[in-house]
Amino acid sequence: QVQLVESGGGLVQAGGSLRLSCAASGLIVSINTMGWYRQAPGKQRELVATVSSDGSTNYADSVKGRFTVSRDNTKKTVYLQMDSLKPEDTAVYYCNADVRTFYTRNRDYWGQGTQVTVSS
Repeated sequence: QVQLVESGGGLVQAGGSLRLSCAASGLIVSINTMGWYRQAPGKQRELVATVSSDGSTNYADSVKGRFTVSRDNTKKTVYLQMDSLKPEDTAVYYCNADVRTFYTRNRDYWGQGTQVTVSS
């Protein structure tokens, strides 16, 4: 019923930048919080950044000052601008959205993940 399609991952050198995008589609009535999580090999999935429907944001301490999360409600899209990337940012990044559809109450949906690799 809801699809989250991510784009923008890739390989970048340390200190470089990448911008991730995630577009939601389907029979959507409203989207509450949207955000990004990441999972590095051998580690648990962790929160990177979220943005609520009113624009308030939340960041993991490890990315504060380097990453910026934003959203375009008309496009049902969330973005993650990643600057000053470090090798430890290497992970699969997953988009997440709390969505209400015509048929369901609010529930979490996940994207398929996009690989971000930062070389030293």
